[in-house]
Amino acid sequence: MTNQKNIAILCNYELLPERIGGMDYFFWMFDEKCKENGIQVDWFFPNQSSHGNYSRLTIHASNYENVEKHFYSYCLDNNRKYSVVVTHFIELCTPIFKKIKEVTNAKIIAVDHNPRPTEGYPLKKKFEKRIKGILFSRYIDLFVGVSKYSKSELIKEFGTQIRKKSIVVFNGLEISKFKNKKFFNSTNQFIVASHLRKDKGIQDLILAVNDLKSFDFTIDIYGQGYFEGELKKMIQDFGLQIFFNFKGSVSNLNEIYCHYDYLIHPSHGETFCYTVVESMLSNLPVITTRNQGNVLGLIVENINGFLFEEKNIVELKGILENILSGKSQILENPTNIKLQSFTLEKMVNNYLELIL
Repeated sequence: MTNQKNIAILCNYELLPERIGGMDYFFWMFDEKCKENGIQVDWFFPNQSSHGNYSRLTIHASNYENVEKHFYSYCLDNNRKYSVVVTHFIELCTPIFKKIKEVTNAKIIAVDHNPRPTEGYPLKKKFEKRIKGILFSRYIDLFVGVSKYSKSELIKEFGTQIRKKSIVVFNGLEISKFKNKKFFNSTNQFIVASHLRKDKGIQDLILAVNDLKSFDFTIDIYGQGYFEGELKKMIQDFGLQIFFNFKGSVSNLNEIYCHYDYLIHPSHGETFCYTVVESMLSNLPVITTRNQGNVLGLIVENINGFLFEEKNIVELKGILENILSGKSQILENPTNIKLQSFTLEKMVNNYLELIL
């Protein structure tokens, strides 16, 4: 099939060789599928990179300036038109969408990946979002949430006028790349895998571990982020260095999950939560927060993991204590049929249908 469409994809997503995740694989495969269908894609990222398959993409880097404004200037300076503009990790319903619509007259598809604070936005922020929704949602042709929760939050924030043009497209992963956990005998080894940000709740885990010093266990933390220094300081202040190991960012988590007893993900805010899906694909049981970490509803209490309320350190401590004392244990992790909804190929095909 041949199609002469030219599309632009705006991503406020830093390209880092040491952090290759699900979105990187999606970008690569989506670009390849577009080319197969005769569609030229221009990618707008904060930075330039050639690691992985990024060397095959046509990238216009903003040099860490605002990606949307860089794209708008690029269109003006080059008299560039696009039939479709897709945004990822971009703040929605801002005045720039009106400008992009005016200069390109493109169909604009805005994808929401942004987590929300557990306690909700302050009243002033809620009011600002609703006003922006009234003023600028008309310039966005389609809102895409990466989960049902994400979609419902979009409508709640920007107004019911976007309901009819809001859909869900789940993120996806290459399922076949994940090595499965086969043995469930306890080794008291836990894994944390996430960006090291405050909203990931790892500080809650540190506080819970501080009351479990009589047990013998280790927690390996994979990831990087601005909150790493604060987390390390907490661990040092409480004298918990023997329990925690910082492993940095790695590109082969798909082969690593299966070597642990449980993933611990005490997150305060998620829209999709890759790390929980990845753990499930590896048959690794999960300890996570009831509403945020389990935003996709994949974790069933006492079947494939354990759930606790966000920021409830006492509840998290109790789960860990029961596991370490042998009172609670997941002896097998049956395959969750819901995982078939999260394949990378399905994600790519769903987005391809939106632009054809």
